[in-house]
Amino acid sequence: MRIARPTLPRRPFLGATLAAGAFAAMAVLGTPALAATPKDTLVIAAAFDDIISLDPAEAFEISAGELMGNAYDRLVRFDVADPSRLSGDVAKGWTVSADGKTFSFELKPGLKFASGNPLTAEDVVWSLQRAVLLDKTPAFILTQFGFTKDNVATRIKASGPLALSIETDKAYAPSFVLNCLTANVAAIVDKKLVLGKEANGDLGYAWLKTNYAGSGPMKIREWRANELVTLERNDQYHGTKSALARVIYRHMKESATQRLTLEKGDVDVARGLSPQDLAALAAHKDIKTTATPKGTVYYISLNMKHPQLAKPEVREAFKWLVDYAAIGDTMVKNIGVVHQNFLPLGLLGAAKDNPYKLDVDKARALLAKAGLANGFKVTMDVRTVQPVQGIAEAVQQTAKRAGIEIEILPGDGKQTLTKYRARTHDMYIGQWGADYWDPHTNADTFARNPDNSDAAKSKPLAWRNAWDIPELTKKTDAAVLERDGKKRAALYGEIQAEFRRSSPFIMIFQQTEVAAMRGNVDGLRLGPTSDSTYFAGVTKR
Repeated sequence: MRIARPTLPRRPFLGATLAAGAFAAMAVLGTPALAATPKDTLVIAAAFDDIISLDPAEAFEISAGELMGNAYDRLVRFDVADPSRLSGDVAKGWTVSADGKTFSFELKPGLKFASGNPLTAEDVVWSLQRAVLLDKTPAFILTQFGFTKDNVATRIKASGPLALSIETDKAYAPSFVLNCLTANVAAIVDKKLVLGKEANGDLGYAWLKTNYAGSGPMKIREWRANELVTLERNDQYHGTKSALARVIYRHMKESATQRLTLEKGDVDVARGLSPQDLAALAAHKDIKTTATPKGTVYYISLNMKHPQLAKPEVREAFKWLVDYAAIGDTMVKNIGVVHQNFLPLGLLGAAKDNPYKLDVDKARALLAKAGLANGFKVTMDVRTVQPVQGIAEAVQQTAKRAGIEIEILPGDGKQTLTKYRARTHDMYIGQWGADYWDPHTNADTFARNPDNSDAAKSKPLAWRNAWDIPELTKKTDAAVLERDGKKRAALYGEIQAEFRRSSPFIMIFQQTEVAAMRGNVDGLRLGPTSDSTYFAGVTKR
């Protein structure tokens, strides 16, 4: 089934034309089976149909996260080799007040945006304030610290050209606050440039949705939806300049196509290969692989607005209707591990319990207890990429053995996400990647739902599935305030146990991201989060 997909106009960013070298690269990409790609250009085959916006205040998708991570600076970053370690990005240093509520930052001097405009504390403050004022999907990462449209101007403020302070409403664990400031929503945008594009008081929102205003090592030069993304080296960058002149993403959803273009040398890196294609490439002398456990979990969720799915016996039955072992041995072999908890392994307090397995008889008994011995019909929204589509089809087959008829509704990432965020789905299969390296990043969305009304301000995954959990929300709120690491880990253990038992989420696996690349590509390291795979250190021989 082919889904109509929107496309963006073919135009350059910032009013500039593509560099001559980029045109040369595009000529190579447009011609099948030519020789190697240009030495100064990295060409990546990947699926990025989930991108909705290029504005850091709004971008909240896996693919967009990677672009934000390369193109925008923030106050602090975590070390990809050890995510528990934080260091300054544009921040030279910081202090925390005795009461634990005020974080004061000093910026590095002489910083510039890609536009050439100076980067000052005013830009940092305005960027954070802007994210709160726009109040798009990822704003909760900041507003959870008590920032509102009414108080953000006094809580986040500059105290000098290179100094600013952030005042939280409570004394949170300092590492939690700092980790949240590594998230994409805390990226720093060029105030002068963006306000110059403002229309009707929108803080430049309409313009930045498809444009770029950052200071990172790469610039976003062009995005053509479901077709192409081009990053270019930012020569204004304050750190080590990128060895690559540009990085070009080609949209390819099919693993076989990615493998073929990689073997021919039409692309340098393939980022969505199936276990079967990875195995087939293992003996290829000109291709190598790199892998990293990701803070990304895959799950199926059930909308509790659906009368049958709202029944606790039905929710439990679905957890016994997934053949986890078969999925782990085939569809996610070498690209993931079976994991039935919302905290990915590697985060504080992540549970290792995997109590569920395929048991159709047990599922039938639970359905009978719910008064549904004859089964029922339901739909599932599925992004047409692997292994998501394959897992959905496998669950469709095992559920049918218990009398549940699942109609799969295919779509691209943007379509399925938009429907899911409006909670108009029945079932949904998707993935969630950690926004920052702290357990609250996942607990806050899977196990917290402060307002289950349709008009709720906060809309985490629990809200999207209409899971009303006041007591679990209280436990999650308490866990994020616990400063003792062991006690905090124990609290998350309790929350995950309750989640496994009663939630409308069927957790399936944790991703191991694998990239296959040509032998002349060096320095590519996949990050543990969607925004921490960096290209500035990649070279080609």
